[in-house]
Amino acid sequence: MEYNVHTLPNGIRLLHVPSASAISHACIIINTGSRDEPDQKAGLAHFIEHLIFKRTEKRSTNQILNRLESIGADLNAYTTKEYTCVHASFLNPYLDRTLELFNDIIFHSTFPEEEMDKEKSVILDEIASYLDQPEEAINDDFEDMLFAGHPMGNNILGTTESVQAFTREDVINFRKANYRTNEIVVAVLGNYTLNQVVNKGSKHFANVEQNTPNQQRVKPSILPQSNTTIYKPIMQAHCILGTQAYTTHQTEKVPLMLLNNYFGGNGMSSVLNLQIREKYGIAYTIESNFSPLSDTGIFSIYFGTDKEKQAKALSLIFKEIKKLKDNPLNELQLQKAKNKFIGQIALGEENRIGLIISMAKSLIDHNKIDSLETVFGKINAVTTKQMAQVVNEVLDIDKLNIFTFSPIAE
Repeated sequence: MEYNVHTLPNGIRLLHVPSASAISHACIIINTGSRDEPDQKAGLAHFIEHLIFKRTEKRSTNQILNRLESIGADLNAYTTKEYTCVHASFLNPYLDRTLELFNDIIFHSTFPEEEMDKEKSVILDEIASYLDQPEEAINDDFEDMLFAGHPMGNNILGTTESVQAFTREDVINFRKANYRTNEIVVAVLGNYTLNQVVNKGSKHFANVEQNTPNQQRVKPSILPQSNTTIYKPIMQAHCILGTQAYTTHQTEKVPLMLLNNYFGGNGMSSVLNLQIREKYGIAYTIESNFSPLSDTGIFSIYFGTDKEKQAKALSLIFKEIKKLKDNPLNELQLQKAKNKFIGQIALGEENRIGLIISMAKSLIDHNKIDSLETVFGKINAVTTKQMAQVVNEVLDIDKLNIFTFSPIAE
């Protein structure tokens, strides 16, 4: 897909992606997330993401929320381990309004104490709600085990104790240390020329004060294998198997993405879904996931089942892993896996807001954006030998951590 990049003097990059649609999509992505939080400040990045919608130097909460919704647009935000993202979808005439609002909430929020107190209560409710969903909470507890002692393991929401202790000084210091202008991308996908995007982007972001402190990230260590069970008042057992994996910069990430999609990724035809759910009817949900990050990655397999079926489900998963090792994919099987993955990626291009966010992240991570043809070329270049190597490295049963939520015995 065609794109253009313009860098402002302060380091903020403007990404322009032309589109003939009447609907435009825009985002501002900051290369900071929960892994960048100081000790004892888990959840601070996410807290700030909430607070930016509460008050700015010239707008109240209601004015912020109505600025785009009043013209039928959609405004939202999220925080991950490594990113903070604000995004919007809107009719083409409202690009100026959207970028102006992005600037206002990101760089001119005032973080009043009374709004902080209210938002702490909202997030505490969010934490409580999250903990009531074991299929969601187990991912965070698993990652806390996988990255024990490292901020990468922090729950993005934080803890009750950490959230209650946040101060306005914490918020201001975090933003100053981590909202680095050379690590910010403002991306626009819409029916505009490059000059229009550069003019509007410069109007709203060229005067942002340059802020480029060094990023202080420490690579997480590989910890010994762990097998942990936590007993909870739940009806089903929930289990995750996983390990640290390849980074977003390693070439091995491509065959692992392909393997993940084939083994337990999107769709009902994955190996795990066909064998564990369809053939044996053991688990309603079983899936694998691979998340490459800047200096590590996470590969995991999740399933939920009745407690008495957990051992059988684990046995079947190990059986399928052994099959992959003993009988590596042949050329025909690999080509089918490639066709499926490529088709899913192509269909994903229809999600335009997801597309522009993905392109902006790629610009931050790699300082470039691969075309679809390049992406497909990398997938098609994967060999059976590379797939076998990834299987042996990542699906090593002796290195897979196991983390379980188990129902309390009656």
